[in-house]
Amino acid sequence: MAMGITRREMVAGSAAAFGLWAAGPLGARQFKTKLYKAQIVGKPDENTLQKLKDGGFDGVETTAADASVAEAEAGRKIAEKVGIKIHSVMRAWMNFNSDKPAEVEGTIAKTETSLKAAQAYGADAILLVPCRIGKVKMPDPWDLKIEFDPKTLHLKRVVAGDNAPYEDFIKAHDRSTDMSIKAVEKLIPVAEKTGVLIGLENVWNNLWLMPDIFAAFVGSFKNKWVKAYFDIGNHVKFAPPEQWLRALGPLVCKLHVKDFKLNADGKGGNFCSVRKGSVNWPLVRKVIEEINYSGYMTLEADAGPTPADQVKTLETIAAGQ
Repeated sequence: MAMGITRREMVAGSAAAFGLWAAGPLGARQFKTKLYKAQIVGKPDENTLQKLKDGGFDGVETTAADASVAEAEAGRKIAEKVGIKIHSVMRAWMNFNSDKPAEVEGTIAKTETSLKAAQAYGADAILLVPCRIGKVKMPDPWDLKIEFDPKTLHLKRVVAGDNAPYEDFIKAHDRSTDMSIKAVEKLIPVAEKTGVLIGLENVWNNLWLMPDIFAAFVGSFKNKWVKAYFDIGNHVKFAPPEQWLRALGPLVCKLHVKDFKLNADGKGGNFCSVRKGSVNWPLVRKVIEEINYSGYMTLEADAGPTPADQVKTLETIAAGQ
């Protein structure tokens, strides 16, 4: 499978698409899909949840991923009392590609704990980053031109021309893909039993760097309990978020909201306050509608000093403005 579209070509195509979209009155757009507003919290407590509820949030994602079933049930009761939903659990970084078998099994066990905690919280998904790679020479995002085998997901090339400098990266990437698939397959029965989705995320972990290969990775499980947890801001330096959303389509189970400001030359940049960066939010909202995603968008960045300010930012995005 040849993936010959460069990041620069993606940006140009997205700009052209937005030119057509922007011809209509964005504020008048009526969306069929519904976006719910959420914030990230630690261990759920009544004071924190009440402030968010009063500010207009619909739900929260908890980072208390190692909670026992009893602790999670207690958190659910607090949320129900306040009238807010604990919709997700952030399991985050695991080490499925470790060269230590005990560590691999340990992180699989931790993920099982999080799936059970999510069920007790009343959440329907966990966020899971399978692993990361480093200490190898990496191609720059703007040079990526990935080709991969659609059956094995192994990389054929990562840049145009000579790929010899990235041989170690390619080997590490292939190994991590293989090990991640094996680990997630072990978790699927637990996900099915608990009724909790495994939302896979790639967060600057140097894996599945472009939309097509990440979509192929998530889709390779061919299982309704394995989906993609997509962070809108995390992927900007690789390809515009609307490209990721279109590639993932119905695989998207949750959204994180962040923003990223590209440098003037499009090479690199920095995270920034939401709606102050390079994310084309009206176009992103249009594509969310296209892929028929209704669900939570959880804020993971500065979007105002108070819950009410943050909610206003998310509502503006949801309105396609």
